[in-house]
Amino acid sequence: MQWLARLILACIMTAVMVFMVTLIVTLTNLGLRSDFLMQWAKAYIIAWPIAAGTAFLVMPAARQATDAIMRRIG
Repeated sequence: MQWLARLILACIMTAVMVFMVTLIVTLTNLGLRSDFLMQWAKAYIIAWPIAAGTAFLVMPAARQATDAIMRRIG
């Protein structure tokens, strides 16, 4: 069941992050033109599954690295 919680966290976290990043990058690269929403949606649809999968796979190692850093700090 822990994999399900990790999957849900990865999906929610990356959905918001990819939303903002693709929005800003698409706006920066294309400007606010007539097909902006379509181009942004295309970027989001491509980027989000990649980000969610990556976050799901990397999260355990990132958590371990964070714990190690915090032990050194504290």
